This record gives sequence, C-alpha cells and structure tokens, in this order.
Amino acid sequence: MKENIFDVLIYLFENYLDNDIDLTPDNEDIKTELLQAGFEPTEVNNAFDWLETLAIQSTIKPSVSAAFRIFSPQEEVKLDIECRNFLLFLEHNGILTPITREIVIDRLMAVENKRIALDELKWTVLMVLLSQSDDDIAFSRMEDIVYDLTPDLLH
Repeated sequence: MKENIFDVLIYLFENYLDNDIDLTPDNEDIKTELLQAGFEPTEVNNAFDWLETLAIQSTIKPSVSAAFRIFSPQEEVKLDIECRNFLLFLEHNGILTPITREIVIDRLMAVENKRIALDELKWTVLMVLLSQSDDDIAFSRMEDIVYDLTPDLLH
C-alpha cells in the first residue's frame, strides 16, 4: 500500500481528531491500529510529528493582525497558483486569518510532497482550524467545503 502523510492525517482526522481523542506521539494503540490498517511506519511517525508541531504552533499567538502575503519561490513550487488562490479566497472570506494562513503554509511546507494538491490543502486547512479551538464557525465553513457541501467559489 503506497500511502502518503495526507492519507494518514485524513484517516486520523476522520477517526480520532474530530472526537477530541489525544493523539500524542506515544499513543501506541493508535499507531498499532494504523499499521494494521496498512500504513507504513515512516508515514505514521511523520503524521504524528506533523500533528505535534501543529499543536505547538497553535499555542503561538502573534500580535500582527493584518499582513500582505508574498509567497517565496519554494512555496510557489510546492503550492501552485490554484492552491495560492484558494488560500487567498479562504482568507478573504474570513475562514482563515493571517495567523492560521501562516500555520497552514508551514504545515504544507513540512510535507515531503513536491507539489500539494488542492484536496490536500483543503484537508490541511481543516486540521489547522480544528487545532484552533476559538473559531467553530470557520471550521464548520471549511468542513462544508472539504465535504463538498458548498461550492468552492462563493460570490
């Protein structure tokens, strides 16, 4: 089974994260279940590391409230124009703040994929918003987008 970190993260989100289950890196029961489900040990460990870093970042509250974002050349390679436009769309529509946008970009850049697909971006945004316990409305709106309950482009 050739899975990547997003497959593991989506599995964890759908089975554990939405239920407020503690996903610490030492949770051997969940790791064992993932391995039995066919995920590679490396990807399982990478997913837990990714989540641990996300948890740390969620506690950081920068004081800058508004900023103009210029993507670096490395970010432009990993995030094509469709992904970058979608990030701007989410921020413009109040689903992402400049702070959560930066956390999303950081988590995407931490993944070894050369390019990020739009679906992977959507799932990453959803996981970041879930880690930010202070905005249930943004999470709910993003959940609708991920599960195709609303059109991607709202006018």
